[in-house]
Amino acid sequence: MSENSESSLYQKHIPIVTRSVKGSFRTFKTAVMFLAYSVYFLLPWMPWERASAAPQAILFDLTSRRFFIFKLIVYPQDVFWLAMLLFIAAALLFFVTGLVGRAWCGYFCFQTLWSDLFIQIEHLIQGERPARLRLKNQKWNLEKILKIGGSHALMMLVSMWTAITFACYFSYAPAFVHDFFTGTAMSGGYFAVMVLSIATYIAGGVAREQICLYACPYARFQGVMYEADTLAVMYDTKRGEGLKGRTIPIQGLKTHEERAAAGHGDCIDCGFCVQVCPTGIDIRNGLQYQCISCGLCIDACDNIMDSVGYPRGLIRYDSERNVESETPHAPKVMWKRFKVIGYASALLLMTSVLFYNIGTRSDTEVNVQQVRQPLFVLLSDGSVRNRYQIHIVNKTETEQTYEVAVHHIPEEALDMGNIPEIKVRPGKALAVNAKINLSHELAEKTHEFEFEITQVSTGEKMEIETSFNSPKEHD
Repeated sequence: MSENSESSLYQKHIPIVTRSVKGSFRTFKTAVMFLAYSVYFLLPWMPWERASAAPQAILFDLTSRRFFIFKLIVYPQDVFWLAMLLFIAAALLFFVTGLVGRAWCGYFCFQTLWSDLFIQIEHLIQGERPARLRLKNQKWNLEKILKIGGSHALMMLVSMWTAITFACYFSYAPAFVHDFFTGTAMSGGYFAVMVLSIATYIAGGVAREQICLYACPYARFQGVMYEADTLAVMYDTKRGEGLKGRTIPIQGLKTHEERAAAGHGDCIDCGFCVQVCPTGIDIRNGLQYQCISCGLCIDACDNIMDSVGYPRGLIRYDSERNVESETPHAPKVMWKRFKVIGYASALLLMTSVLFYNIGTRSDTEVNVQQVRQPLFVLLSDGSVRNRYQIHIVNKTETEQTYEVAVHHIPEEALDMGNIPEIKVRPGKALAVNAKINLSHELAEKTHEFEFEITQVSTGEKMEIETSFNSPKEHD
């Protein structure tokens, strides 16, 4: 293969320099960004009194294998919740995409939030788009070093604090930050902060749209979730192009009426919609997988339409079916569709199951396993013994005491040794052995019985049915 044919397989990356814009979608993006950063950066510092862990509202304590989320304590045994949570997240993503396209990407995705912040840093230090383009093309001098170096230094600082905040979710935040900056933190903490800082800086400050275009799988498969009635950022081709295409507003083609009479559309080919796009696409070329539906091109176009006195909505959130219809109606969310209703039903069902499961979870988890080697033991007096192992998990933050009893067999048949009661530390599991001794006659009649484990402090009783093996069953 020749060198020319090899190079044709690749396209050189052209850095995207965006223009700032004002409008309702830009305001909404800023509000979401402010809310997301407030939650992410402040939540680890929210105090929450705990009896068995650091006083922190959100704490993923890997040492004790417990996740503290306000009053809720999640244990490894609750891994089913994680499976349901992942299903709910997927169903929510599909539901939103079916209604309004890639709204998640445009407003809520972590990549979008951090890239948007880093772009704002560039705007702040390097200036608006023309100034940044001029700075990019000029030779390296003190101004260029200070502005570009300063913006990237601030991005690195934000990336580092992002990584430190992430680490704070897994340790007591005040202690970790103190240890980190005094050099006494564990080596794993420094390594995690270093890796996450580099990853955040590269993703948001260097790669940016490349992550959305090439690294994110959602950009590739989201097309199968689009339908003709899905709302997405659309360019009204018939209105914008007219019969003779778009043109600049020269003499005789300035008013809306003059352009309509001459057969030209409302698009004045200013290019603002392209300049504000964070992924660098031209929305006038139609729906493209690179579009993250952020709506900034809508703000840019509406501002231009206002300045020239044309109606707004040349670029708007609309469905493909409505844009291509002969008489388009006002854009609206078309939710009465089989696919959307299916996503909504799955979302509501799994969310209800998750909340019900959380709300009805017991503070104690009990499991009884029969020791089967051997299945039974014949004692010298003719009685039959079965052995069991009782596993108790204390899911509270205080030490709990438990009592064990039996049903459907005599109470004196239970032999716990010299353990009158069982104490389990907070967040811990304990296994104790129990013996059941029945006379030969009673053993032949007993096939099943129940262990009753009582949590003394609350009086909560848990009944576990188990089997009893005797010689007659195995003759």
